[in-house]
Amino acid sequence: MPDIQTKENCTFCKKEITSKSFYSTEQFSALYNISPVLPGHSLIIPNKHYTSLFELSDEELSKMMIFARQITAVLKTVFQCDGFDWTIQDGVSAGQTVPHLHLHIIPRKKYDLPEGDEWYGKILQNEAQMIESNQRERLNDKEYMAITEKLAKAAAGLL
Repeated sequence: MPDIQTKENCTFCKKEITSKSFYSTEQFSALYNISPVLPGHSLIIPNKHYTSLFELSDEELSKMMIFARQITAVLKTVFQCDGFDWTIQDGVSAGQTVPHLHLHIIPRKKYDLPEGDEWYGKILQNEAQMIESNQRERLNDKEYMAITEKLAKAAAGLL
């Protein structure tokens, strides 16, 4: 696993990344994952640079969770799923490779993985392929923008 990036080269602080969000508020943005683990895999990021959940105030944490719940409702509608996983890798030992706090939202359907396995179990079995987005299949720009536009339209209608 590569070393964690530094604040200076933080992926989520780059405008070319954040400009691709499908929904944003002053404090948070929702991005579709360029290399989704499962269809709908999206990220919630604070617009201000934080590396850890513990850097957020209680009020910011509450707002982030409310924002994530709203985005999860959009994802459940668009991807027609009946469940979801939320996860945060906080710290290098937890698998965090981008030094910017982010919450993964992964819409789930029954039997969406072979034998109904949990996606995190798949990460543990094949860590290089699943946790490192550069090892998973990457969407091309056209695919990525089509999904982002669909999510933006759905978010505008629901939020």
